[in-house]
Amino acid sequence: MIEKQKIPETNIFLYRGFYSNQETLEVMKELKKEIEWKEVKIKLFGKEYLSPRLSAWYGEKSYKYSGYRWEQRPCPKSIIRIKKNIEKLTLLKFNGVLANLYRSGQDSMGWHSDDEKELGSQPIIASIVFGATRRFLLRDKKIKNKKKEIKFEDGDLMLMGSGVQKCWEHSIPKTAKSVGERINLTFRLIY
Repeated sequence: MIEKQKIPETNIFLYRGFYSNQETLEVMKELKKEIEWKEVKIKLFGKEYLSPRLSAWYGEKSYKYSGYRWEQRPCPKSIIRIKKNIEKLTLLKFNGVLANLYRSGQDSMGWHSDDEKELGSQPIIASIVFGATRRFLLRDKKIKNKKKEIKFEDGDLMLMGSGVQKCWEHSIPKTAKSVGERINLTFRLIY
């Protein structure tokens, strides 16, 4: 059974158990096999770095962030099935997905907002996790010490609604704890 939670002071909804633990094992196998993972060079503050995780882009249009441009390409079947399930629940439409594979606790995502111009003025992003639980942190853009932490667990779906990218940044910090692999799919609408 899916449990829906609203994250206080945000326009974020968390659907716990959108996929069951049994389903996530199968989905992870499919995603690891079907997705063409890459470690890309990204640009931050004028310097190039290797991205601290593996990524892939699938969508009807190209997508650019942190100085790297992903070309359009069709989604694998496993991603199409997940996308349809999310669209059925949310009644939203998405035409692209950024996939991230966190291989260990040393893979991470720095503070950022998904606010690229091709996402429009009020992006809505559906993010789903398969695998290890990691800390998902939010911080207010104006009051940097105002932070929230969400335990984003295996099979959970997070819907980041309008205003979230404008008002909040998010990150997945490194951890010294021994954690397994984690795949995160973030569905977007590219204009």
